[in-house]
Amino acid sequence: MEVVKQILRLKHSGIGIRESARRLGISRNSVKKYLAQLQEIPDVPEDEAQLAGLIYNNDCLAYDEERQRQLVFHFNQAGTELAKTSVTHQLLWQEYLHQHPDGYSYSRYCYHLQQYLKNRDLSMHLEYNPGDVMMIDFAGKKQNYTDPDTGELITCEVFISVLPASGLIFCKAVPSQRSADFASCINDMLRFYGGVSSTILCDNLKTAVIRASRYEPVFTELCELLSVHYSTTFSATRPYSPRDKAMVESAVRIVYAHIYAPLRHQHFTSLAALNEAMARQLQLLNDKPYKKTPYSRLYYFKQQEQSLLRELPSSPFILLHSVQLTVQRNYHIQLSEDRRYYSVPYQHVGQKVKVYYDNQTVEVYLGGQRIALHRRTAHNKAYTTLGEHMPPHHHRMQQIRGFNKDDLPAMAGRTGEATLQAATLILQNSIYIEQNYKACYGMLMLSKKHGDQRLEAACTRALQGIRVNYTLIKNILERKLDQVIPEQIPLLIPDYENIRGKDAYQ
Repeated sequence: MEVVKQILRLKHSGIGIRESARRLGISRNSVKKYLAQLQEIPDVPEDEAQLAGLIYNNDCLAYDEERQRQLVFHFNQAGTELAKTSVTHQLLWQEYLHQHPDGYSYSRYCYHLQQYLKNRDLSMHLEYNPGDVMMIDFAGKKQNYTDPDTGELITCEVFISVLPASGLIFCKAVPSQRSADFASCINDMLRFYGGVSSTILCDNLKTAVIRASRYEPVFTELCELLSVHYSTTFSATRPYSPRDKAMVESAVRIVYAHIYAPLRHQHFTSLAALNEAMARQLQLLNDKPYKKTPYSRLYYFKQQEQSLLRELPSSPFILLHSVQLTVQRNYHIQLSEDRRYYSVPYQHVGQKVKVYYDNQTVEVYLGGQRIALHRRTAHNKAYTTLGEHMPPHHHRMQQIRGFNKDDLPAMAGRTGEATLQAATLILQNSIYIEQNYKACYGMLMLSKKHGDQRLEAACTRALQGIRVNYTLIKNILERKLDQVIPEQIPLLIPDYENIRGKDAYQ
């Protein structure tokens, strides 16, 4: 349209067609055509739409405008359909042609659809004030370690946080996203940063948010307790709006590249070892300079953000769950949260106890007095049992199960040589090794009732027989046969008249 305006101005200035074509760099025929179409216009119009309507066919323009309007209306209706399973551009185009047979070709349809989606999916650059917000999230990809006892591969969650102003990142592996692990992550994160921001922003995970809402999300009691303890406020993103916490989403990808990837060939046998290795990689990440600058995340944090964080309380937040349970017949209580059993002194079987537990410990109280204390770990054993909680006969049974073929002879050798020989024979009595262990252990325990000297004497007497076992030695001790000296009967051949002498064999 600017060229057309120039042609009109040159005409009104008295410039001929040949000179106008030369000045504008176009052909004389083009100048003649435009002048023929605009010969009735006395002045140069400022409205380009009006000028275009005179040059081009207004009917065609109206037609194209109507097609554009129909296409935009179609995009408004079908633009969200692409997110559904198996919906393609081809399918949407066919539906569009069914409604508008004179519509655009497939290539032009895809072009306009791409432009429509591009203009609709706009992002806004946000500026963050130092010390104003911390963003937290759990990574989608999990880490793992190997249980040294069972060889099982145990997966664990990875908690990630970032300070958007400086970009300082924190991460930690935890067994789960449950309340106790979430509280532990918040404690460690704030201790890592050395302070707390005005707001902690998270997504709508179940541990933090009871009911998601665009404007008034309802947080769990845990978040309320954390907010009071650390004098901060929890905030949640809008549902299905990950861009509300774009910085931590970016931090997750950075953790994948700078922590997950370098550790991919290493194998860990505990959660502590995994976290130690992750901490080393995290330090390298935070010390690494940004591109095209000598300054790192840690530098910007110390220079701009650290002093603006609020001071932490003197002690970390402790989440204690309480529940009233009954001590079962196997002198254990069960925590339904992790389906594990913890022992209590056997004297309290059947009694109601109060159990307080967090992510680290399990405490059992009866009448205001603590009767059991356990360390709560993430191992896969269903039962955690302390020896002092077991009745004596269960304690002995556990000892027997722990014996091997060298332990019992060593115990027997301290009593005497005959006891050692008897123990060796008892251990060979049956093909059932555990039964032999029990019998041998029972024989050695007879010394507690009768003494080592009598047991040695009883084993000496038993060794004179054909078979040695626990019952034989027990009977000898109970009947006090070990104290009886056996009589020496002389082997005399009686006189008899039919006995032949040496003379009979000559």
